[in-house]
Amino acid sequence: MKISYSNIELGEVELVDPISESQVEKIREVLHEYGLELMEDKKAILVEKIVAIIVNMIHESEELPITNFSVYLTNQLNQDYHTLSALFSKTKGVTIEHFIILHKIERVKELIMYDELSLTEISYKLHYSSVAHLSNQFKKVTGITPTYFKKIKNKKRKSLEDL
Repeated sequence: MKISYSNIELGEVELVDPISESQVEKIREVLHEYGLELMEDKKAILVEKIVAIIVNMIHESEELPITNFSVYLTNQLNQDYHTLSALFSKTKGVTIEHFIILHKIERVKELIMYDELSLTEISYKLHYSSVAHLSNQFKKVTGITPTYFKKIKNKKRKSLEDL
């Protein structure tokens, strides 16, 4: 569309000049074809940035940051944590802390499924204070213990001879 831009970051484009409403509509249509949407609401964009940071931090990083998540988010977004937290809760209907816990538990499940790390190693990797803390949080979220989850996972798997 030959639209000049000065900066592109994940999910964000900074334009050099304003564009017409017809250009905005065309961009909206093209993004929709790819299953994406144009977000113009600054608050919604900020919430999506929070989500992206959390998902990337928990699911895609080899190591979680050593600082508190609140400090990490504040540093990443250059915003006051209480402002971020209030906006996130209002928009998503869940606190940032609970959202992080849910994603950490999903990551625990994933690591259990890979069967490469012990629960002690998983708790260390995800910065739980102990295996007991991980197990308690896992049970609160899923209703079962990590050990029971591992047993269920193993029962569902069939050996090659059984196929």
